[in-house]
Amino acid sequence: MTAQETGQPVTTPVDALENELTVALRQFWWLHDARWYQGVKKRFGQEVANEINAEALRFVGRRVGSWYANREGTPDVCSPAALRDVIESITRIMTNEDMMRSHTEPDPDGGGGVQTVITEHFALRMLRAARSLEGYDCPCLDMRGGWFEGLGADVRDENRECMRTGGAVCRFHTESAAAESAPAETVDTGSAAAESVETASAETASMETEPVETASTERKELHRS
Repeated sequence: MTAQETGQPVTTPVDALENELTVALRQFWWLHDARWYQGVKKRFGQEVANEINAEALRFVGRRVGSWYANREGTPDVCSPAALRDVIESITRIMTNEDMMRSHTEPDPDGGGGVQTVITEHFALRMLRAARSLEGYDCPCLDMRGGWFEGLGADVRDENRECMRTGGAVCRFHTESAAAESAPAETVDTGSAAAESVETASAETASMETEPVETASTERKELHRS
């Protein structure tokens, strides 16, 4: 049974599953991905290569997220600590420190979100060496979007800085979509209540003045006759 079904944590943490063989296999498969991208670009153009690359990484991201959720349980994305843990764990499932150096930190704006900072990425090194960096569309948001879909986590994830486009680092901001939408719903409810009160007041005022206006008109007609 999975951790999600039993409600009990697994005995082996995800980060303890690393060994020399998995490191090698992971790197070889990413090498396959790079050669595949170059082949599509050469035959069909970089626009097509970018599009298919994003689709493939979103698919893989969903599978990884689903596997993690079945093993560890669906994370509480309203908790910044849980969100940081799942992002760091899935990042290490797909890459290692030699391939990508990154860390998570609290929301710099003081909110309930999480910031992911990437300082070095093997894909950019490989693309630069292959002279394919210009025109490359980073599929990071598609891949990460796949993670959260597979996890069943409703979050808002955005890219705030990118090394591909000249940034000093790659920076992503992630937070619970439910927590973000709550204030807006409160404001809308208050506005609706205020509008209801204003409408009721206007209707009451209309009901109070209408008989007076009618009586005044009747007196004028009687005077004319």
